Amino acid sequence: MATSLLQVRIEDSIKEEAAEIFERLGIDTSTAVRMFLKRAVMENGIPFSMTLPKAPYHAERGYRAMVEIAEASEKNGVSNMTLDEINAEIEKSRCERQG
Repeated sequence: MATSLLQVRIEDSIKEEAAEIFERLGIDTSTAVRMFLKRAVMENGIPFSMTLPKAPYHAERGYRAMVEIAEASEKNGVSNMTLDEINAEIEKSRCERQG
């Protein structure tokens, strides 16, 4: 089978970012381009989406918040409270604010 050379001009930053994503997916840029072109022919159009989350910061931020809350509850001596005790404290606080 004959092959051809395909050259594409793209900003360095886009090329580098894409190469990092492809590496995380276990492929190189040439393989990714070949996959895209083969699938475009099969689909007769733009073929597919292969994505990774840009930043899992939501989970990290949530985890850090939980750790901070756990540390604060330890510091304030309330880490062993039951749910009923927590709800009672909340109700007590609401009553104090209202009246």
